[in-house]
Amino acid sequence: MTDQLQATATPAAAPPAAPSGLPTVALTSLLFGSLLPMLSFFMINVSLPAIGADLRADAGELQLVVGAYGIAVATLLVVGGRLGDAFGRRRLLLLGLAGFTVASVVCAIAPSVPVLLLARVAQGAAAAAVTPQVLASITSLMTGEHRARGMAMFGVANGISAALGQILGGVLVDANPFGLGWRSIFVVLALGSLLALVAVAFSVPDSKAVQAHRVDFVGAALLAATLVLLLLPLTEGRALGWPLWTWISLAAVVPAIGLLAVHQRRAERSGHAPLIPPSVLQHRAMRIGLLMAVGFFTSFGGFMFTFALATQAGAQMTAFEGGLSLLPLAIGFLITCIWGPALQRRYGVAMVVWGWIIEAAGFVLLAVAALALWPDVTILRLAAPMLVIGFGGGLVMVPLIGLVISQVPPAQAGLGSGILLTSQQTCLAFGAATVGTVFLALAGTTWNFGGALAATTLALAAIALAMAPLTNQLRH
Repeated sequence: MTDQLQATATPAAAPPAAPSGLPTVALTSLLFGSLLPMLSFFMINVSLPAIGADLRADAGELQLVVGAYGIAVATLLVVGGRLGDAFGRRRLLLLGLAGFTVASVVCAIAPSVPVLLLARVAQGAAAAAVTPQVLASITSLMTGEHRARGMAMFGVANGISAALGQILGGVLVDANPFGLGWRSIFVVLALGSLLALVAVAFSVPDSKAVQAHRVDFVGAALLAATLVLLLLPLTEGRALGWPLWTWISLAAVVPAIGLLAVHQRRAERSGHAPLIPPSVLQHRAMRIGLLMAVGFFTSFGGFMFTFALATQAGAQMTAFEGGLSLLPLAIGFLITCIWGPALQRRYGVAMVVWGWIIEAAGFVLLAVAALALWPDVTILRLAAPMLVIGFGGGLVMVPLIGLVISQVPPAQAGLGSGILLTSQQTCLAFGAATVGTVFLALAGTTWNFGGALAATTLALAAIALAMAPLTNQLRH
């Protein structure tokens, strides 16, 4: 009898639960939904000349078409994640996809640049509700090797969508279906979002956080103000001749950052959940990872923007040819996605270090091609440099978030992922603003488009080489 009581009071430890996954259709629906925000960012690049001609937009306004979307996503990404934790991730994902569909339709019928910009902001806000729910759903609904595979597939989807976005955009603009021109891009995005909404509604189960945190709306507002103060003068200043307000706006960035930092510290000390928790940034791996993200995504966003303008406005390629010239880059990414996980397991951080070096070599090769051949560049003549850039960039981008988060305490891994994803979206927009401004300034001089492309790609090569020794510090 005593033995029976003891057995009842202290039951034997249950065996560990077997790794669990999601049905294929559910995971596919989530990944398809995650493609849309990145496709929206990059598909628009190749259509910028067509938008400029149709809506009579200048270069600064075209940069804002890219930047407005990026600012909205970056500002609201963590907010979207917190709302999903509190009210249900599936619910927020469905709301985000519905909003993305409506905003894409408004973009497609926009009669002017201001309407297009407002619709792009709305589209970015909806995208910020989508991406965090995909990541959180994979993390909460999958375990073990299934979760690892799901996260790897999420990284692959993001990497491939960047290059394929511009290729698909070029195909649509050049094909001009139903006479829609660049507007067909947003029609496709709306249809894709609607399809994802239906698929998620019927296949993805809901989940919530065990303990939901308050949403830091003040922090989000301060971050948005800081990004606007920084990116608006950078995109509009050159076209307007750098009036006084642009310099005042840039000078205000420093106190805005200080105010944001003070608010984040106070929020964390009071037990609230700030947008960018200072305690997470105290980890050395997180600081290094953040610098890596800034270097990579600023370069990548700037390069994709300038390459689209250089090939179409400079080399007189069609939108289809300009997009197709990125196919070797996409192939390089695809090769990395296939072999990258095995290479990472074998070489670890060294794989990313070599990725920076290979990417830098690709940028140098592209600069040489631009100087030697411009304007007689063709898809085939650009193929080798683009393949090298794609392969090297993939070695950096695909494992970046996972590599950094693996060195952060598990309790703060989610917050760290949010910070890195926020920096990704911020820097894609920042790259289009800064690198794009330098490129356009040089292209308007005797450097012309070929010289401007060579100069900017050499600068990007220097950034990549500077990142290599920084990345190597993750070993220690």
